[in-house]
Amino acid sequence: MITVAEAHALLAGLVAPLEMEQVPLAEAHGRVLARDISAGRDQPPFAASSMDGYAIKAAEAELHAMFRVIGESAAGHRFSGALGAGQAVRIFTGAPVPEGADFVVIQENVSAKGDLITITDGPGVKSNIRPAGVDFRKGMTLAAPRLLRPADIALLAAMNHDRVPVTRRPKVALIATGDELVMPGERPGADQIIASNTFGLQAMLAEAGAQPRLLPVARDSYASLATAFDLAQGADLVITVGGASVGDHDLVGEVAAGLGMERAFYKVAMRPGKPLMAGRLAGAAMVGLPGNPVSAMVCGYLFILPMIRAMLGLGADLPALKQARLNAALERNGPREHYLRARVEADRVTAFENQDSSLLTVLSEANALLVRPADDGPRAAGEMVNYLPL
Repeated sequence: MITVAEAHALLAGLVAPLEMEQVPLAEAHGRVLARDISAGRDQPPFAASSMDGYAIKAAEAELHAMFRVIGESAAGHRFSGALGAGQAVRIFTGAPVPEGADFVVIQENVSAKGDLITITDGPGVKSNIRPAGVDFRKGMTLAAPRLLRPADIALLAAMNHDRVPVTRRPKVALIATGDELVMPGERPGADQIIASNTFGLQAMLAEAGAQPRLLPVARDSYASLATAFDLAQGADLVITVGGASVGDHDLVGEVAAGLGMERAFYKVAMRPGKPLMAGRLAGAAMVGLPGNPVSAMVCGYLFILPMIRAMLGLGADLPALKQARLNAALERNGPREHYLRARVEADRVTAFENQDSSLLTVLSEANALLVRPADDGPRAAGEMVNYLPL
């Protein structure tokens, strides 16, 4: 068996950043920027008023000063003339500041009569003008790689980009294995259960930016598994769930080897998730996850998500651990790293009493995995421990 850290490093070595593609700006949210992208213009491209009011010369902005209004500047419709002494231009928020003006007195501080205005309240010292390029200048760069958030999409639009270079989404084929499985909504036989693992993994992968594809359940036969692997062609990553152990009906490793898989490792010193297998098969990375639901999902969080991030160009770092105080004492841990389903509230973490790796109800209630190092000694209530947020 290898350690979690060793497995993580080997899995990261099975994948690489994928190629770039161009997508419309409206479809770029949640994608990863693949190369640096620069602004095509200043923002704003002209000095603009930040308030509704009157554009004047700052040297004339005094209480009781009077001005003659000679025109208007609105957003999208600038005043084309130049401002002289004692003159003002009616101006609105976002409108270009007229030539010769360098101050906007807000309309609340002015009284107007015909084409004359008088400053009736102290105008203050703030110019109420946004200088040209105050947000960004032409050539300013948004650096890659970067997971594009809504604010980034708005920025790219302001930079005048209608298409965005992003990393292609990783294509992931998900294969549930086992004679005991039927799909949700089907009527199970007396000895069958509902396939759940691949659906949880599908949601996890889609949320991470991949394109997961659910394949039909592969039965416990060489022919069925070989057909499933054939259907997975074109994927960047093939994930099997179940059948990776050493029982008489666990055929995934044997079938994959027969199809030419180059194995990277088998078994990891962790709980849950020990019977983990990985390698490369037909040009794709392949990971064989354990069949127990919690084992599959925990391995997804620890290993599959970093692989997806690596393919997106975001690096394959392990998830960042946080710390909290134990609510209750824990006994000594065994020789494998243990990832306990837990609940974190405020600065306290409580491990669920039942840690059976088949219990999806416990995983659904958990918002963290409490991490116990191998051979970790007893822990008293109140001690600080590491956890992985879910």
